[in-house]
Amino acid sequence: MQLAQEIIGDRKMGTSQSSNGSPSNVPMVPSWAAPNSPIAEPGRFGPARRNLGNFMGGGQASSMRKGIGQYIKKGYGGSRTATSRLSGTTQKATTLFNALGSEQNPFTQSGGALDPILLTGKSAEEVMDAIVEVVAPVDGTQDTEASRESVKNALCELLEKFPEADLKNLDDSQRLFALERFVSDDVFRRINLDLGKTILSKAPNATLGLSRLKEIRDYVRQTVAESFRKNINERTPLASDQIKNIVDNSIRETFEVFEGYAE
Repeated sequence: MQLAQEIIGDRKMGTSQSSNGSPSNVPMVPSWAAPNSPIAEPGRFGPARRNLGNFMGGGQASSMRKGIGQYIKKGYGGSRTATSRLSGTTQKATTLFNALGSEQNPFTQSGGALDPILLTGKSAEEVMDAIVEVVAPVDGTQDTEASRESVKNALCELLEKFPEADLKNLDDSQRLFALERFVSDDVFRRINLDLGKTILSKAPNATLGLSRLKEIRDYVRQTVAESFRKNINERTPLASDQIKNIVDNSIRETFEVFEGYAE
């Protein structure tokens, strides 16, 4: 597990743990997100594990793409069901976009979690922690713990790219950067939760395992970024009521790209 922690673990927060994936004979998607979700079949992640295991062992990019494609197609029954599985990511992304805005921000009202008066004098780290609590309050689930790390990591990368950025007053380009990084990290962390423990064991050694897990993350990031670009009109100011559709469409199109390599 140390390999996964080095890749997706962030600065000064806990790290999500890989699991053995969602069990069989339960809905693929939580009932609150999709009441009539199909039931997970036994061994549904088997093809994905085999191909990603081959990638971890031999480094063939084609095996990586095929494994992630089978993760979507066979593991979750296709891009539509997989997108529903990440409905929590979409909800949190919308909250993150609102939390990073200076106008019509419900969290910056007097006494709110991001009240500028209450945040006066706080360090960037403390402001980030406050945003994490707003976007993904602790609820004891692996999904939320992974999302908390995704939020923190996205904000850290934002400040690395825009060192002068004020987390309490970001422009649209900065908010979109944080949004994109949050979504890509959350997608990658979902894959890690479902498959990470088994595929990491196939790496010849720790160094190669680390390198190849980074390749998976970079592939996910690149695909998510391309999908975001297709769904955003940079000439039109963004409104919070657009974010859900932008994120939903970007995740679905990302999964469609993945699924295209399943066979």
